[in-house]
Amino acid sequence: MSFDIIKGMATTLKNMGKKPTTFSFPEEEREQPPRFRGRHVLHRYDNGMERCVGCYLCAGACPADAIYIEAHENTEEQRVSPGERYAKVFDVNMLRCIFCGYCQAACPTGAITLEKEFKLSSFYAEDLVYHKEQLLEPEGQSTLGSSEVWADPAPHEAAQPVPQEAHVFDGSRASAAAVGLGNYPTERPVLLTDEEQDEDRRKLP
Repeated sequence: MSFDIIKGMATTLKNMGKKPTTFSFPEEEREQPPRFRGRHVLHRYDNGMERCVGCYLCAGACPADAIYIEAHENTEEQRVSPGERYAKVFDVNMLRCIFCGYCQAACPTGAITLEKEFKLSSFYAEDLVYHKEQLLEPEGQSTLGSSEVWADPAPHEAAQPVPQEAHVFDGSRASAAAVGLGNYPTERPVLLTDEEQDEDRRKLP
């Protein structure tokens, strides 16, 4: 028993001279790591158009069912995104979200990322359902967000993924099949052959 006390005191004495790692929040804020996952952000292209095309892939990938989307068609009079559709409603329920990043990984256009904003507390539950107006980047601002730290940058000689240039490289060359052009060979029927049985026994005279 006395030896355990000596070991405990040795640990205490060893750590007495170390600088404390606590922060006096909110006066002091800890610097977040590059891959920290905080509040979601919806990004824009350089021309101001929204990256989100209302494909529902992020909502489908979400294991907590925290994302709700209503997609509408783009028109020539009102074009919001480069695709056929755009997200008219994009809600993220922060009470459900587990900050896993699956929505970011599933998005084909790099429209949604999890950034470093973590001050999400509220007295009312309804305030923790974030709407598109709160998540979307302001007009005149376009960033890639944390996609830059999760994905390696594309080499200059590499073909960019389709259907748009996302400026992130996942290690694989994109094909026309990704946009429905289909450059993969079609399936061929597998036929079992037997030379003896397949021989034509109807001999001509």
